[in-house]
Amino acid sequence: MDRLPLLARYPWVRPQSPRIPLRITALTLLLLILLPVWQLQRQPRPRAQGLERVMALAALIQSFSATPQRPVPTLWQERLGKPLAERVWRQQRTPWWQLWSRNGDGGVVLALPAAALAGIPTASRPAQMLVVDDLLLLAPDPLTRQWLSQQLSSRPRPLRGLERVCLQRLETSQAVFWTPTALAEIAGPVAPLLQRFQEGCLNLNLAGAGLAWSGEAAAATGLLSGPGSVVAASAERGPATPLPLASDVLLELRGSSLDLVLQSLLARQLIRDPLAARYGMGPAQLPLLRQAPFRLRVRPLASGPFQAALELQLAVGSDRKAWITILSALRSALEEQGLQIMATATADPLPTATWTREDGVVIGGWRWVSVRGAAPELQFFLGPLPKTAVQESALAEALPPEARRLSQLSLRLQPAELEERGLLPPALPAVIRSASRLEVTALADQAGRNPDPLSLLTGHLDLNP
Repeated sequence: MDRLPLLARYPWVRPQSPRIPLRITALTLLLLILLPVWQLQRQPRPRAQGLERVMALAALIQSFSATPQRPVPTLWQERLGKPLAERVWRQQRTPWWQLWSRNGDGGVVLALPAAALAGIPTASRPAQMLVVDDLLLLAPDPLTRQWLSQQLSSRPRPLRGLERVCLQRLETSQAVFWTPTALAEIAGPVAPLLQRFQEGCLNLNLAGAGLAWSGEAAAATGLLSGPGSVVAASAERGPATPLPLASDVLLELRGSSLDLVLQSLLARQLIRDPLAARYGMGPAQLPLLRQAPFRLRVRPLASGPFQAALELQLAVGSDRKAWITILSALRSALEEQGLQIMATATADPLPTATWTREDGVVIGGWRWVSVRGAAPELQFFLGPLPKTAVQESALAEALPPEARRLSQLSLRLQPAELEERGLLPPALPAVIRSASRLEVTALADQAGRNPDPLSLLTGHLDLNP
C-alpha cells in the first residue's frame, strides 16, 4: 500500500486503456445527469409523498402555518396531551394539517411532520399515532387509526385534477381542499344547489379582522382546466366592490342565470315530473326559468308566523307573454290546493297575486317590479307582501360587461344574524357561523360548446370582535 504514491509518479506503470469514442462519452455523461433527475421526479421528497398519500383519503384537509406565538389549539392538546402539545407547539417551524377522512365516521385527524416529535421517547408518544413516510397522523380513536392504516397499506391512488394542484398549496401555504363528501356534510340541505362546487381548493389569507380566500372549484372530481381568458382578466381586475347589505337583508344571492343553482335539482326526474304535473312547468317552460338572471334575498321578520321572508326576482326580458301563461297555470294549481288569492288594486294589466291560507295569513305571491332603464322584473315572495322597493338597477346591468361569456354567482350574507334565527346549516364551521359578514363570488367561462367546469372563487369573511 505504501508503494502506491511512488508508482503513481511513473506514468509507464499505468496500463493504457482504449480511447472511448466521443459520442459514447457524451451519451454516458447525459445519462448520468438525466437518470438522477428522472428518479427524483418519480420519487418526490418524503413529506410531499406522505401528504399526497394522505390527501387521497381525505374528505377535507386544511393546512396551517407555524404560529408558535399563538395559544396551543385544542386539537393539539386532545391528540398529544397538554404537556407534549405545548412543547411541540412552541418548537414548530413548519406547516401542519387537520383532516377528515372519507369514511365519514371518524373525527378530526391531526397531521404533523415526523420531525416534530424527534427526541420524544416512544413511550411518551400518543397511542393513536401513525407514521406515513415523513408525516405523523394522530387519529382521534383506534378505529380511525385502523382504517387509515388499512387504506395506506394498499397502493395509493394517484391524485387527479384539483387534488394535484392543491397539494403544493397545502405544503407551502394556508389552504383548504374539499371533496363532494365534505360539501354534502357541511352544506346539508343546501348541497344540491352547490353542484358547480363539488370539489375545490382555496388559498386562505388573514386580512385585517377577517379572512380572505381565492381558488378554484369544479363541478365533479378529477376535473382540471385553466381559466378562460375572460375569467382570468376579470379575476386580475378583482371583483367590483359591492354596496353593503341593507340592515334588513340577511342574505343576497345573485347570478347571471338561475340554472347555476337549479341545474342539479332540475336534472332529477323526481323534481321535474311534479313541476310539470302540478304547476305546468314542463320542457317548454323550464328553459325560461333556467336562463333568467336572478336575485334571491332573505329578510328578517319581527313578528308573525315566519322568522324570515324570501324574495326571488327574475329578469324575464321584454317578452312577458310566456311568463303570463306560466303564472296563469301556477295560479290554477295553487287554487286547487286550497289557497286563496287576494285582489290587488293595480293599474298594471299583468297578473299580480298575493296568496293566503284559510286563516287569512299571507304566505306568498308574485308581483312585477319596476327597474331603471329596463323591462319590469318578476318578483316571487314567500311571507308577507314586501314593502314597495326603491327602484334598483336591472339585474342584467348589475353583471360585468363580459357577462355574455361568463357565468357569475355572488353571495353576501350576515352569518351571525342567520345563525341566531337557526337558518344556517348546523355543520358549518363555527368561525363562519359567528362571522358578521361573508362574501363569495364565483366566475366561470361559459362560451363555446364546452363550458369550463372550473369556477374561480374569491371571497372574504369578517369576524366579530
